Amino acid sequence: MPSRQPADEPVFIADFSAPDQWVAGRSWAYPDGGPVNPGDNKLDHLVEDPAYSRSGVFRATRRRDGLWDAGLLTTEGSREGFEVRTGDVLEARVRLPEEMGAWPAIWTWRDGGQEVDVFEYHPDNPDLLELSNHVRGTHLYHRSPAVRPGGTIRLRTEFGARSVVWWVDDEEVFADRRGVGRSWHACLIVNLSVCAGRYHPAPDPDVDEMSYEVSDLRVFRPGGAGHHQ
Repeated sequence: MPSRQPADEPVFIADFSAPDQWVAGRSWAYPDGGPVNPGDNKLDHLVEDPAYSRSGVFRATRRRDGLWDAGLLTTEGSREGFEVRTGDVLEARVRLPEEMGAWPAIWTWRDGGQEVDVFEYHPDNPDLLELSNHVRGTHLYHRSPAVRPGGTIRLRTEFGARSVVWWVDDEEVFADRRGVGRSWHACLIVNLSVCAGRYHPAPDPDVDEMSYEVSDLRVFRPGGAGHHQ
């Protein structure tokens, strides 16, 4: 069970269509802000096209140059500039992709780091979620029958000062006992990357499109005030 109940009212409700809340197609987590990041073994070519992200369905389509146009949204640089802070609790509902090479993630980033991965997923490991705290160097590979290509899961992450805690479908699956520290804060990123083949298989040659969906994402701040949507 969760170690702490969130505040009743979220301080952030994702409206992926809102330009004041999310910036599309660029992120300083990518070299020079994008649009490509081959050093991370990604075939991504980030695009601003709203069809790739603004509905909450994050898409990627094959290009003629071998890269893939891919959807990414971040709160970094947006007018609202929302950041997750120590003590916040993020909840999301996600439909996982089915296509080999798909690499969906919800994660945090600021100033070259501050990365905590709410989840990463690769369909070649069909029952496995990657849960990582790069701030303090911990991670877990979580396996579950509920995790499968095309399946829908509920995610919950508490960004604690002394422990980051992950839940999947209301079950606590990892408490890292490292945390993010008292003064941590970071922007949110939601995206669909495409694997280039070094660590996970690249897309099958006959596949030209892939997608996953984030149908709900909200952040609670125990004891906090404010409501952005």
